[in-house]
Amino acid sequence: MAKITQVSDDNFEAEVIRSDLPVLIDFWAPWCGPCKSIAPVIEELARDYEGKLKVTKLNVDDNPITPSRYGVRGIPNLIILKGGTVKEQIVGAVPKSRLVDAIEKVLA
Repeated sequence: MAKITQVSDDNFEAEVIRSDLPVLIDFWAPWCGPCKSIAPVIEELARDYEGKLKVTKLNVDDNPITPSRYGVRGIPNLIILKGGTVKEQIVGAVPKSRLVDAIEKVLA
């Protein structure tokens, strides 16, 4: 199984901002139905892009600082950062093809 890194307000800088690879962050919460429905897609993406993209998850209930810094108001909220800069932001449980398009654009 591909590795999905759990990130928090405490390690966000080290794991995401300073990452050598582009990073997909899944802002989620345990009570969020759409977050649960998109979770298997996030796992597939972690496998599909292993070595090219770092996939992370951040629980918004436990870590309120980072979501507010990125203006996260609705979840699931997927943000792709490259070099510490936001390149793509997708809100809601969207089809895998929509996420692949966004990732490919950032990796290109």
